[in-house]
Amino acid sequence: MITLISIGLVGGLITGVSPCILPMLPILFFAGGAGTADDEAKKPKQRPLKIILGLIASFTVFTLAGSVILSALGLPQTFLRWAGVIVLAAVGIGLLFPKVEELLQRPFNRMPKIQGKMHGNPFIFGLTLGTLYVPCAGPVLAAITVAGATGSVGAETVALTLAFATGAAIPLLVFATAGDRIRDRLAAYRSRAATFRIVGGTSMVVLAVALALGATDALQRAVPDYTGNLQNTIAESDAVKGVLSGLSDAGNSELSQCTPGATQLESCGTAPDITGITKWLNTPAGSGVKLESLRGHPVLIDFWAYSCINCQRSLPHVVAWDKAYREAGLRVIGIHAPEFAFEKSAGNVAGAAKKMGITYPVALDNSLSTWTNYRNRYWPAEYLIDASGTVRNIKFGEGDYGATETMIRQLLTAANPGVSLPAASNLPDTRPTTADITPETYFAYSRSTNYQGEKSLTPVTAAPFTLPATQNQDTYSLGGTWTISTQYVEAVRDSRLRLAYRAKNVYMVLGGTGTLRIDVPGQATRTVEVTGAPTLYPILANAQQQAGQVTVTAGEGVRLYTATFG
Repeated sequence: MITLISIGLVGGLITGVSPCILPMLPILFFAGGAGTADDEAKKPKQRPLKIILGLIASFTVFTLAGSVILSALGLPQTFLRWAGVIVLAAVGIGLLFPKVEELLQRPFNRMPKIQGKMHGNPFIFGLTLGTLYVPCAGPVLAAITVAGATGSVGAETVALTLAFATGAAIPLLVFATAGDRIRDRLAAYRSRAATFRIVGGTSMVVLAVALALGATDALQRAVPDYTGNLQNTIAESDAVKGVLSGLSDAGNSELSQCTPGATQLESCGTAPDITGITKWLNTPAGSGVKLESLRGHPVLIDFWAYSCINCQRSLPHVVAWDKAYREAGLRVIGIHAPEFAFEKSAGNVAGAAKKMGITYPVALDNSLSTWTNYRNRYWPAEYLIDASGTVRNIKFGEGDYGATETMIRQLLTAANPGVSLPAASNLPDTRPTTADITPETYFAYSRSTNYQGEKSLTPVTAAPFTLPATQNQDTYSLGGTWTISTQYVEAVRDSRLRLAYRAKNVYMVLGGTGTLRIDVPGQATRTVEVTGAPTLYPILANAQQQAGQVTVTAGEGVRLYTATFG
């Protein structure tokens, strides 16, 4: 636990000094000194601390449970942020017009613990700021977000989140305290409190409007991402990976007895249940499948996502095994665990399954419940279960298809010694011939780790970007006007993305409707028409693996999610 908290604090401190905190600084500076002399006479120096405690509390709660709460209430995922902007504007207007403040305060007058002027409730104000705080993505925040999305919020996750929020809030506390100290040292404050109210109120209203319009993002983009390399160093640390990987662990520790990628059968405990499924495909009347009902049959569980190129290369093998060994007793179940929001659509998954020739049952694990039950971390991943319901082999990623098929045949023979098995499928392995290729590259704000640009990458609407003079290997950059979202970048005007890659083939997950122009030095320009549900598009096919650059120019409305390589 101490190690976990230490990782959270360090990750939070790095985030707390990153460009992402810049929009918060003016708000905290004025908020730190916004209390009246009478408000603070009995409890000096506490206002900034209360604001930060409120921010930590709301950030923690809404990061871990915000999505669940909003979904349960039928509210959009942007509701909390817009509510925070509105409250911030209301506080500013209240400082400008005391009568308006009294009107806004009336609903709370019967709640003794929060009575008083709105700007005199620093903890409540901090709760509002927690909904506006959008820290830079990093390995710690990613682990927290995944744990919250999967519902695996235990004591360790809460501790990590609190530690992260506290670390990120320490620099903010320093700035809020600075505002409070300046107010204390200004002799003119007592005699000109009304003037300070007007300045503070005006600033908060202006900042609320700027947040609503995305204008504050210009400041963030103008500042180099000076914490990016440090974030990447932490992300690649084996110690950090090991600690964070267990956050969403739902138990089932016996699965750790299996060695992922082993080429012989092992015994790893009873197979966890298939739970939390939103919809079943390829079953009678959409009915669910219980593992208990398959006793006597070896079972192969395949975790996949339809836009994942690694899954697309491995799925022909899974489909071939289902067709070859179904009559011999093998049962295959696909667990579709989405990487992106669009992959939660049952129609999209059904269309992809049909295109890939999948006829075995597919479970839509949109809440990642079954993913968590199996302690899974990869796309694709195969769990081979014997006829008694015991997990006998775990395989993460592509490859070793011959070994997996051999073990399938062993389990079928063990379940039915007299079974007649067809010849092995022996499908070719279409993976790249070397591991020295560019890793999967996410373009969205929340998961981008290899963006190279003159400005930092932050959520923004219709912002200009400039391609750098040179492009580092295995990175991408943006040029023209783009909208940056948490899951994709969307083309607005003259929108270009340049990618320096090492691979034979380049693919991109694209969405929206429009044309994508593909330019490669020394080759003729090609175009790809993007339409329908987001899916994987081939961008570049070389005769052999090589290092190169490709620039794509996207028409307005085209969305780019990720690039994968082969």
